[in-house]
Amino acid sequence: MKIFLDANILFSASFPNSLLAGFLSNLKELAELISSVYATAEAERNLQAKMPKCLATFKELEKSLKMISFQIFDLEIPLASKDQPILCGAIAAKADFLLTGDKKDFGHLFGKTVGGVKIVTVSLLVEELQRLGFLES
Repeated sequence: MKIFLDANILFSASFPNSLLAGFLSNLKELAELISSVYATAEAERNLQAKMPKCLATFKELEKSLKMISFQIFDLEIPLASKDQPILCGAIAAKADFLLTGDKKDFGHLFGKTVGGVKIVTVSLLVEELQRLGFLES
């Protein structure tokens, strides 16, 4: 199983001892965690501006990810241009899931599959992992 991590997930998981960081650490045992140079650059830029003390944790997380290059192609769905490289990256990586907390830009796609990638929040991913038998209910 492959899970593509959006920039906001990377940002939040960079807070030391965050629940999301612990979740991703456990998730690494079940799945390949993937992101892109586009998503990591956005996360790093936001951390530098808002929480520079978390950059070291971010760099450690980044080392554990499979990285893909910048990807962009026509998606034929309504999505802000700044978010297209995120979904395109997940599709290009052949991810099973795009994990994002971006309700504003991806909310209309939560629970839907685009290009073979299901767009999920953490809670939706937990439900999917339970449904697939990776986690107990």
